[in-house]
Amino acid sequence: MTELLTAAQMRAIEQAAIASGEVTGLELMERAGQGVVEAIFDEWPELAEERGASPSRSPEYLGKDEKLRRAVVLCGPGNNGGDGFVVARLLKERGWEVEVFLYGDADKLPPDAKVNYERWREIGATQELDIEAFREIATPDLVVDSLFGTGLTRRLPEVVAKAVDTRARFLRSDYSRMRYVGVDCPTGLDCDSGEARAFMESAKTIDEAEAEPINFSNLTVTFHSPKIGHYLFDGPAVCSKIRVIDIGLRGDAMERTVACAQDADIERVRLLEPRFCWRPLKTPGFPHPMLEKSGGGHKYNEGHALILSGGHGKTGAARLAARGALRIGAGLVTVGSPRSAMFENAANLTAIMLRQIDGAHGLAELLEDDRLSALCLGPGMGRGADTQAMVFAALKEQRPTVLDADALTRFELKPDALFEALHENCVITPHGGEFARLFPDLAEKLKAPATTGPAYSKVDATREAAKRAGCVVLFKGPDTVIAAPDGRCSVNSAHYERSAPWLATAGSGDVLAGFITGLMARGFAPMQAAETAAYIHVECALEFGPGLIAEDLPEQIPAVFRKLGL
Repeated sequence: MTELLTAAQMRAIEQAAIASGEVTGLELMERAGQGVVEAIFDEWPELAEERGASPSRSPEYLGKDEKLRRAVVLCGPGNNGGDGFVVARLLKERGWEVEVFLYGDADKLPPDAKVNYERWREIGATQELDIEAFREIATPDLVVDSLFGTGLTRRLPEVVAKAVDTRARFLRSDYSRMRYVGVDCPTGLDCDSGEARAFMESAKTIDEAEAEPINFSNLTVTFHSPKIGHYLFDGPAVCSKIRVIDIGLRGDAMERTVACAQDADIERVRLLEPRFCWRPLKTPGFPHPMLEKSGGGHKYNEGHALILSGGHGKTGAARLAARGALRIGAGLVTVGSPRSAMFENAANLTAIMLRQIDGAHGLAELLEDDRLSALCLGPGMGRGADTQAMVFAALKEQRPTVLDADALTRFELKPDALFEALHENCVITPHGGEFARLFPDLAEKLKAPATTGPAYSKVDATREAAKRAGCVVLFKGPDTVIAAPDGRCSVNSAHYERSAPWLATAGSGDVLAGFITGLMARGFAPMQAAETAAYIHVECALEFGPGLIAEDLPEQIPAVFRKLGL
């Protein structure tokens, strides 16, 4: 499973490797620069075609229609700028015409960056970063943004913000030929939160800040591991495409780093992938063996899930959840329906069973059956007092329980009452609006733009929410974050190659709640169930493609399971 790092964790890993003597800072910088160049040529092979194969081949010896490739490299005042000087030197050695702009004082560069600055100065010139000079030069084939990388913790200086402004690039008539590459993070992106900080220091109000330049890259090349901000909030839109380069930090340095306080494994953030089980980093993950049927068993061995329905005219959400629970492998699924909706549900259910439940008392009686192994409350239930009473009745039994939609919104006035009743076998699945109603203070912190220091991220908010609620929280979105009360955290990204915008359709969240419930009925722990369900949810959307509606999602599970080798 891929680990998503903060800037501090990445620095600690690099420092541990250097302190161990495994590698020097200069070697890491050289590998980083070489990796950026290789990633550029892999992404755009036409740029690797040699024109003027060496610096000794001057323009007068080129063919009539042949021109030197041109690159502009923007270097900043830290080690990210040092990576840029390496890129500039390597492109120059391949015969490119390279212009380098430096923001900051060359004499104040960090030692390793200063060495690479001096190496570049032996073969090329450096100009001070000046927005007018950069805009007036002929359009290059390539712009390499090596200004701040992961080191940005404040608003951008005006000259930098305007230099990287995407809108300025669109003013060029031949904009389409310019490839823009961000080194580690495009300048202006907070790599801990995914917040775009490209608004300038001169912005005095939030409205002014929102109107300021934003920097979009065509390709972002990062090192060792992706960063959290690459997958949250603005990150995927700003980065466009991510390439991760191995710079030789795969040895013992990672285990020696002290970036993650007392329990390094708990504090890390995982990106959900096909190997999606939560396991220590030293132990490879694998698709959970419980996804496979045991063979020769009884249906009750695979669990019995109960999904509670809303009243007449509000039953579809519960049936979507029930279908998801059945398809993902629960041995039995029952829809618990009020009397008013019994005929409506009966007309639309076949393999899914139906049971009349009227109010909290009826639910409590049904839960006397120990074979009911997991519950789902919320989809289509409504926000009346009955919903609250049924939630309390369900939670009292301490069984694996998923709360979604109305079962969460019902507690917006007194969320602490819900938190007191929740237990460690629960999963709550709020979207942004529901999260704000349950955790208004955390939602406000998420909305507030950071001016200095790391921004408050969706990862931070979800971890705090899970600790407060005392159960697993799945904070929905294209950047779904899942956290447990002990600090374990995963990100399920529907971005980049897993982009599935058609998941934004009515009922898809109900199906996800059903997936989680079905897995918990089968015996999955809450964190495993939430992670596995979230991953499969996106895979089902990708399997179907555009035109998806919620009813299609459960029907893709057989194909998704086959692709996972189950």
